[in-house]
Amino acid sequence: MDREPVIYTPRLELHHLNVAEIISLFERPEDPWIYEGKGFINPHRELIDESGPLAWRVPQVKIEPHLNKWFVRWMVLKERREIIGSTSFHGAPDENGMIEIGLGVSPKFRRQGFAYEALAGMWSWVCTQEGIETLRYTVAASNKASIALVKKFGFIHIGQQLDELDGPEEIFELSAEVFRKLSF
Repeated sequence: MDREPVIYTPRLELHHLNVAEIISLFERPEDPWIYEGKGFINPHRELIDESGPLAWRVPQVKIEPHLNKWFVRWMVLKERREIIGSTSFHGAPDENGMIEIGLGVSPKFRRQGFAYEALAGMWSWVCTQEGIETLRYTVAASNKASIALVKKFGFIHIGQQLDELDGPEEIFELSAEVFRKLSF
């Protein structure tokens, strides 16, 4: 199967969706088969009511299935065995080894450190992959919580960009070498 290993953090399990699951979740979101035998549920309907990154990731994996390695993972709360969010890199690392991430946490679970924990897990995993040089996080200037979050990791503001879908964004980066020296 084309599934990456689960990433474990103190309170979360980050479960990778394989190609068939990501396509099914986008095209038939009510189909329960992707949860069968997994030992967790999706009571907050993560990536069902709003497809989030699936609208971009599914066309990519249909053309290049190997890219799915970098894509969607459920954020499963260990204690309750339920999905409370998701995270995904925007694609494979670019020619300079830069990789960008996005995430979403169900409103009920925000401001409890889950985004920090998920990012720490994802970045720790990706820094073990070959060719990773730079971690990137982009965010709207108005999203003060996310800006504070990446600054906790030591990310540096390097500029701005105009995203065709999200509008103006602030760009934050941190070298993978510096990240590898952090302890979690």
